Amino acid sequence: MDLFEKLQQNRGPLGMHAKDAHGYFTFPKLEGDIGNKMIFRGKTRLIWSLNNYLGLANHPEVRRVDAEAAAQYGMAMPMGARMMSGNSNLHEKLEAELSSFMNKEATILLNFGYQGMVSAIDALVDRHDVIVYDAEAHACIMDGMRLHIGKRFVFPHNDIENLQKQLERATALTEASGGCILVITEGVFGMSGDQGKLKEIIALKSKYNFRLLVDDAHGFGTMGKTGAGTGEEQGVQEGIDIYFGTFAKAIASIGAFISSTQSVVEYLYYNMRSQIYAKSLPMPLVAGALKRLELLRTQPELKDNLWKIVHALQTNLKAAGFDIGNTQSPVTPVYLNGTIPEATNLILDLRENYDIFCSMVVYPVVPKGVIMLRLIPTAVHTLEDVDYTIESFSKILINLKAGKYIGDRIVTA
Repeated sequence: MDLFEKLQQNRGPLGMHAKDAHGYFTFPKLEGDIGNKMIFRGKTRLIWSLNNYLGLANHPEVRRVDAEAAAQYGMAMPMGARMMSGNSNLHEKLEAELSSFMNKEATILLNFGYQGMVSAIDALVDRHDVIVYDAEAHACIMDGMRLHIGKRFVFPHNDIENLQKQLERATALTEASGGCILVITEGVFGMSGDQGKLKEIIALKSKYNFRLLVDDAHGFGTMGKTGAGTGEEQGVQEGIDIYFGTFAKAIASIGAFISSTQSVVEYLYYNMRSQIYAKSLPMPLVAGALKRLELLRTQPELKDNLWKIVHALQTNLKAAGFDIGNTQSPVTPVYLNGTIPEATNLILDLRENYDIFCSMVVYPVVPKGVIMLRLIPTAVHTLEDVDYTIESFSKILINLKAGKYIGDRIVTA
């Protein structure tokens, strides 16, 4: 079969719905200034789908520094990979400040979070090593493990008893092979919003010999007293051997970082293929990240405002009878019962008749018969936004239970 013919016949689990979904349910266009309200298809909507946790995307100081850095450096500087010609004082300054903030010896900047995690896993382990990972780990972790030619064992989500069983299996293998064990989990799980059981995992180090890699993309900037993440929140920051954070969530930019010991970071400098063979992070993004980190450290009211909205949204959703699972973070899932066609009609109703834009998650990400609406509160949302959303969701729930979303697409206003 011709390659193009095969791709046309098998569009993939998401691509098979592209004809009906593209531009509305998938690849929607949100326009206007980033904030709690934006334009979707010509109308102003209340937006609950942006990972702009601290509201820094349009913070005036951030916009000023972004503009000044772009004017001073342009997007091309520095040219080349950092190892060859793309290093700078600003890159090293950002790494040093991140290390201080994360209370780790050293930090390496990454061009992208997803790409960085894939490449980090590839660099850290070889065929003699064993990876033990949480079943609900992010796709970037799953893709990183595809490059691992050694053994890997999965434990059910946050199941510490089963994790011990997998560590016993891994220990037996590595004692024979001379390899090592790497445990991978997340600080905050991006769909369910619950925290990884970092304290319990780290406690197992007294019994098993392993190192811990934590993907804290949703925890960096939002969790802990200072915003240093889920390790700080749980009081176990020192027990995280390799800390991964991203700029794409709380500090509203592009890029990521890994903080660890000096020797591990030096190893990654010379062994992470995605950094060795890719152009350096552009200077305006580095300067912008420095300003964002400064605001994170010096303006705690940003995180305070976020959590005011988080508490109001989650408390009122539960009071109104909604199931939000076991979230322990700003990520706010709302679980409903219904089919995929009902989910699409529900979203149409929310967007067109209530002007609320939120993300919809259905099978196979969640079990059949479950609809998950994923809300991301931010520091720029208001209590009025919360009240209106609860009121609107309550009406939507009545419609769903009455069967009004069964059948063809609803007629929108």
